[in-house]
Amino acid sequence: MLRVTHSCGFFSNCNIRLQEIIRYFNTNKKLPITVDSSEQYGWYKPDNNSDDITFDYFNNYDNIKTDIEWKDTIDYTELYQYSDYKTLNYESIIPFITKYFTPSLDIIDKVNILERKYNITNYENICVLFYRGNDKITETNICDYNQVVEKAEQILENNSDIKFLIQSDETEFIETMLERFPNSLCFKDEIRHMKKQTNTVDKVFKHLNPEYSKYYLAITLIMAKCNHIIFTSGNCSIWIMFFRGHADNVYQYLHDRWV
Repeated sequence: MLRVTHSCGFFSNCNIRLQEIIRYFNTNKKLPITVDSSEQYGWYKPDNNSDDITFDYFNNYDNIKTDIEWKDTIDYTELYQYSDYKTLNYESIIPFITKYFTPSLDIIDKVNILERKYNITNYENICVLFYRGNDKITETNICDYNQVVEKAEQILENNSDIKFLIQSDETEFIETMLERFPNSLCFKDEIRHMKKQTNTVDKVFKHLNPEYSKYYLAITLIMAKCNHIIFTSGNCSIWIMFFRGHADNVYQYLHDRWV
């Protein structure tokens, strides 16, 4: 059995869980029979109980018939959230995403609900503007809003039919982008955001975490399907990439520049 005990933000939990599964695989040249995450996702448990709530978000890995055979060491660590996503070895990592992080039926239902509610039908003409702000500034350099606007305008110049999907935990970012691109999509009822501060919505609105974390996972899946993505770097962004399976048409702000 593999026991994973890290408990923090949602995709931080996922990233450490993935890292430890791959580490086990590299060491033992086989997958663990059981992955115990009962000490993870503590922020998202309604009563701070000791249950393993992983399968509230992801299918039981026993039901996923993906067979991962040992061939060579898999190169992955959670610190790769701050790497150039074009350099990730998706071919070796994605089988682990499929096995352990295939979204549950409940999450897929939420994706369908959001697509209907916001009339999302053509992903080819959607560009994501994703900005993970607030306390993320304590971990890495984040671009200013104008840099995102400039990158978005470059895409708009090449395709006048592009529609932007705005997603952020910073109220000011959402307001700025909606003012500049007024016909954009924004999940107004299913996300939480707050004025810029060195904190996280998961701590400020902790009592809402069980419900909104599921919608956020659904929104992450939607972002992954969009044709273009402009975003900052971190756990949330790298998981968009894992659900996407590639880094085509991706514009990532990393170490003070776009890559």
